[in-house]
Amino acid sequence: MSKLPIRTTVIGSYPFPGWLEFVSQNLDKFGAADIDEAIEDAVIAAIHDQTTAGLDVITDGEQTRLDFNLSFYGFISGIENNTSDTRKFGPAAHDQRGKNNIIGDLIAPSGLGVVKEFERLKKLAPKGPTLKASIPGPYTLSGRLIPNATYKDRYEITEALLPIVRDELEALVAAGCTEITVDEPSMSCYAYKADTKRFVDIFNRTVSTIKGKCNLSTHLCFGNFKGRPVGYRSIKPMLPDFLDMDVDEIHVEMANREFSEIELLAPFAEKMNVAVGIVDVKNYYIETVDDVVERINRCLKYVPAEKLSVAPDCGLSQTARWASRQKLINMVAGAKKVRESL
Repeated sequence: MSKLPIRTTVIGSYPFPGWLEFVSQNLDKFGAADIDEAIEDAVIAAIHDQTTAGLDVITDGEQTRLDFNLSFYGFISGIENNTSDTRKFGPAAHDQRGKNNIIGDLIAPSGLGVVKEFERLKKLAPKGPTLKASIPGPYTLSGRLIPNATYKDRYEITEALLPIVRDELEALVAAGCTEITVDEPSMSCYAYKADTKRFVDIFNRTVSTIKGKCNLSTHLCFGNFKGRPVGYRSIKPMLPDFLDMDVDEIHVEMANREFSEIELLAPFAEKMNVAVGIVDVKNYYIETVDDVVERINRCLKYVPAEKLSVAPDCGLSQTARWASRQKLINMVAGAKKVRESL
């Protein structure tokens, strides 16, 4: 698929303004209208930072999601929060994220809320940038649900969630969304020890009904909870099977890994467009414009300019807003500089 050379994009999430965190922790103090206003104001702030940076593709910053994954459980019936096994104290790690019991059939009678997010973004965003929606894939979405007698393992939970995600993707396309990312970081995190062909089959069945109807991408990273990865950080286990994913673009985390295995971008570029993580969301070093230029030029040895996008490694929700803003500004400036030199 031909596109703008060295397109600048984001994964999905953007840091909450400090006041939105206060609102989310004190919802009992606000009325429904207050909360709606706060959400719109937060989305406007996220749009402002992205458009001021000059991004080609923007999102709503996922400002209604307290977690890129866990927030969706509120839309799914048959789930009950379980905090008994969650570690409360000590260094931050993924075992401090919530878990959930399955107490009934997993269904989402009103969808997953992503269409409503996209409609809000369409209403508030200026003309110009492409508007993108992101949604976790069913394998990643299954990650904090505890198997039971009905759903005996993670794969059975995944199969129950798959049609729910597929329905939401279809609804997004029907709402006019032309850019969609299906986040499956659990697949990249566990590719080293799992059946990667099975992963690809799950992914392709999830997106089967929207293939060719939008610019479809997937985000594969190695986890980011409070700035900490969780998975085995190597691209090699994903190959060659992940080359068979039915996507127009694949996003690969690179900056946090010091561009290790950059040569493995080449086989992906033969099959699809490649979005490379150029700035590190886990690091408070602010990449300079020259840093970005140098990194993009390294990528161009393996990915043609017309197939290359640049982005942060992951969503920016875990990075302070002042740093996120400047990282995006410098990323776009660097990309523009390389684009003009082509």
